[in-house]
Amino acid sequence: MADNRGLSHIWLPYTQMQTTPAPLIARRTKGCTIDLEDGRTLTDGIASWWTACHGYNHPHIRDRVSAQLIAMPHVMFGGLVHRPALELAERLCALLPGDLERVFFTDSGSVAVEVALKMAVQYWLNKGQRGRTRLLAFRGGYHGDTIATMAICDPDEGMHSMFAGALPEQIIADLPRDDASFKALDETLAAHRHEIAAIVMEPLVQGAGGMLFHSPEVLRRIRELADKHDVLLILDEIFTGFGRTGTMFAYEQARIVPDIVTLSKALTGGTMALAATVARKHVFDAFLSDSPMHALMHGPTFMANPLACSAACASLDLFEREPRLEQVAAISAQLAAELAVCRGVSGVRDVRVLGAIGVVELDEIRDMNRLKAALVEEEVWVRPFRNIVYLTPAFTMTSAELSHLTGAVHNVLAAGAFR
Repeated sequence: MADNRGLSHIWLPYTQMQTTPAPLIARRTKGCTIDLEDGRTLTDGIASWWTACHGYNHPHIRDRVSAQLIAMPHVMFGGLVHRPALELAERLCALLPGDLERVFFTDSGSVAVEVALKMAVQYWLNKGQRGRTRLLAFRGGYHGDTIATMAICDPDEGMHSMFAGALPEQIIADLPRDDASFKALDETLAAHRHEIAAIVMEPLVQGAGGMLFHSPEVLRRIRELADKHDVLLILDEIFTGFGRTGTMFAYEQARIVPDIVTLSKALTGGTMALAATVARKHVFDAFLSDSPMHALMHGPTFMANPLACSAACASLDLFEREPRLEQVAAISAQLAAELAVCRGVSGVRDVRVLGAIGVVELDEIRDMNRLKAALVEEEVWVRPFRNIVYLTPAFTMTSAELSHLTGAVHNVLAAGAFR
């Protein structure tokens, strides 16, 4: 008999718990697989929300975290610092293109974006411009689930739309893709220039908004508009950072530098909760003053946790020692080849691939629970959302494991499990 003790006390994310079947219970992970308590093993197609880029239980990360656990699991970051955080900050700044040189650590992606927004608004306040307190973001975007980050997500997307009256009103524009839409964005920025603190966007891929892709040229032209209208540019690399789009950071493909960038998810290789908000020199310099009020007044209790920083340093070691970007290129080619067959399935609207991201977009998913159950029956762990079935595997996944995933997606869709 299954041991379901504790399930009646759990509140699951993004889940209507009255109508959703009981969750599966994971027992252990290894490589690119998840063992369940019921004896089944699932090939993980989404790397635990895109975090486990090196696969699970990598011995190098495990060993470094174990050593740090013995030495010092945590110490407050107020008035004290420690070597794991200093090493990680230095390595991140050396890795990020441009003069991004100051790192503020937090413990989740949403908070990293919150800090970026706070930095942007206070940047202008510290410079004596008190009216520049609004943000411009784009439809289709997603930046987190906290109050401030919900306000810069797609306002019509169902997950956050009900909070409209409770959220600060920001400026939400269409993501430009041609000359006419860039002209419209230029006009919007001109009309609101003296109240906008920053533009916020996900580079190359709007992830949770529907895995929507745009070109590096779009990103480059938005950087030009930010400069033209003297607003900061915040790039949310929480999903795209650390190789997911084929380069270490997505914005590299546009050959630009943001004023602030946010990182999380794959930062620790999926091992520990950690995030970072990294600012360029001119942003940090605006906080230097004789006035205590000009300091950045933010400080999560567990910021720069030594265990998490150690995991992140070990993850960066693996990017240096092992051919991760070459593996992403191979995964990308295989996803493109093997998901192409889904185009022939009735109800499939589009198939697209960028780096280690494979997307099958459907006209609609009528029965999400049935679709998820059918994927598990194929012994894969894939979590569709909205009208999207997507794969974001670990970069260490074998060709055979990836074929298992792509074959399962095609089998389930061809059988009509989403109808």
